[in-house]
Amino acid sequence: MADERDVTPSAAKDPDDWTTGAEPITGPQQSYLHTLAQQAGEEPPPDDLSKADASKAIEDLQAKSGRGR
Repeated sequence: MADERDVTPSAAKDPDDWTTGAEPITGPQQSYLHTLAQQAGEEPPPDDLSKADASKAIEDLQAKSGRGR
């Protein structure tokens, strides 16, 4: 039986707090953003985003496209 102290909710870390958040957008993020933008009927964001900004844009477009969590 698991100790209740070992059970903690999984919280997503804020992209602004990522140690790699300032690094350039990754290929998979860029591809997914373009897909989401198309599905949401919007122009894709610029390709020079940081990882953190790309993550925020993904969350926004997921909600707009209906693919949000």
